[in-house]
Amino acid sequence: MSTADNNSQYDKFPEVAIAGRYHEAWQGWPQVVAALQEALAAQPRQKTVLVVECYHGVAQQELLKALILPLRPAALFDAADARRSTAEIEALIAGDLTDDPVFGRRSSLPLAAFFDPAKCAQMQQAIAAVSHGLVVVAGTGAALMADGDLLVYADLARWEIQQRFRRGELGNYGADNARADLLSRYKRAFFIDWRVLDRHKVPLLQRADFLLDTHQAGSPRLVSGAALHAGLRQVARQPFRVVPFFDPGVWGGQWMKHQFDLDPAAANYAWCFDCVPEENSLLMRFGDVRVEIPALDLVLLYPQPLLGDAAYARFGAEFPIRFDLLDTVGGQNLSLQVHPTLPYIRQQFGMAYTQDESYYLLAAEPDAGVCLGVKTGTRPDEMMAALAQAAQGEGRFDDARFINRFPARRHDHFLIPAGTVHCAGAGSVVLEISATPYLFTFKLWDWGRLGLDGRPRPLHLHHGGNVIDWQRDTDWVTRELVNRVEPVAAGPGWQEERTGLHPSQFIETRRHWFSVPVLHHTDGRVNVLNLIEGEEAVVESPSGSFAPFVVHFAETFIIPAAVGAYRIRPCGRSLGQRLGTLKAWVREEETPC
Repeated sequence: MSTADNNSQYDKFPEVAIAGRYHEAWQGWPQVVAALQEALAAQPRQKTVLVVECYHGVAQQELLKALILPLRPAALFDAADARRSTAEIEALIAGDLTDDPVFGRRSSLPLAAFFDPAKCAQMQQAIAAVSHGLVVVAGTGAALMADGDLLVYADLARWEIQQRFRRGELGNYGADNARADLLSRYKRAFFIDWRVLDRHKVPLLQRADFLLDTHQAGSPRLVSGAALHAGLRQVARQPFRVVPFFDPGVWGGQWMKHQFDLDPAAANYAWCFDCVPEENSLLMRFGDVRVEIPALDLVLLYPQPLLGDAAYARFGAEFPIRFDLLDTVGGQNLSLQVHPTLPYIRQQFGMAYTQDESYYLLAAEPDAGVCLGVKTGTRPDEMMAALAQAAQGEGRFDDARFINRFPARRHDHFLIPAGTVHCAGAGSVVLEISATPYLFTFKLWDWGRLGLDGRPRPLHLHHGGNVIDWQRDTDWVTRELVNRVEPVAAGPGWQEERTGLHPSQFIETRRHWFSVPVLHHTDGRVNVLNLIEGEEAVVESPSGSFAPFVVHFAETFIIPAAVGAYRIRPCGRSLGQRLGTLKAWVREEETPC
């Protein structure tokens, strides 16, 4: 791997070394097959049923050829044979999928609803009729057909699923649409597939004998259920990072490419998703074997030590805070957009919370700026008419007439409660701190651009017009949303500041400047931090409950609620320098009188 000119230390593949002497992880198909053969041989039965449950997206043909057939089963059943027809499934999900090209409603269907009861009964009877030897039941929904004597769960993170979407290798669950446009497949996955499959996987992962990591073609990793849970329990009680991923965009910039030593041949990088556990992977090392799992597995299986009791009671097994980077240095403005208000997202999309957010500037060129709120005196009908005309190609939207633009400098913080029109301008690197229903962005104007696929990017004027808060004008935004810095506490070599978010938002953020060790405490709430200034720092346990954890500039890291007290201090090349962290957590929910 090449080294960037700035000798960046940013770790693109962070992993957690699992303590203890684990010999229950294997790598490569020969070792995986041998491990399962040994487990099967230990079953004192004439007939053994092996269930290989799969998250949709797992390469079924590779699984068949490299794992199942070498086990020499006496009988093999494919769960897909008991599934409903494509037409029946489309009718089943139509209400949640809706006719909207981008938005739908999160499905509450169980996976069993996608299967034909008569076909299931027939397959179950056929499985029961086999009297001797190894019976393998495989595929998505296999655990619905048989409990099994051994259960293997083949898993895959959403980001890898999206790559398989893009390569045209994969359609949606129960659909023959691998060649359909990417947006429609992503929409169906977000609202239907992933919701259904995540609910289905939780009880299976709780009792699975093995987890099979299928992220890399030809290089599987198998870990025992006991080792998996030991690893997850460790991760839920120490600082960790998820695996960041980077994506280009029509407005993307060049800063991350150089800062993080990314592929110099790429046109740009628009996003770095460094803390989106719904989509990121988590790497755990068991001895010599590094296992990749969806980071969401940690959230689903150990939500209370990770999130804390209060956040778990409020959000369930969902990680409520997202950190990501938006790079427009050498790029373009983001789209002018607005996020739905809480009542609107509940009524229209069945979501429990909305995307409040903020922009924290990690880097800014001299002419960088942020669009935020409407100008004082703006008439809603005039602005919406102007947006509609621009959307029809009748000239450009006159943003300078309707929208405020504020200069943006490094370490500025702009708060963006839902309902506020906003846009990060060209020439900046934004640390975006937000709640996690991130699909719900209503684009109002996209500067007349086409997307990377050569098609116009969808606008959402109907939804946007319904949620814009027209009272958030120049005076209000300047007073309430721009650099609301309040000193909290200070001591020799350190200072703590409150930088938001707005009282209407449920995320609290604090900035710490320090050149000496600073003591923090989770107070029973998950903390998410980013090293916004300085080259590197180390996170330590005052009681020695976890190993020292080193972080570098611009890396986002998670401190589970169960950690309690932790200390951050400068280390390495940052000794003697002033460092900065930005920390976020979920505020306590106010109790009505």
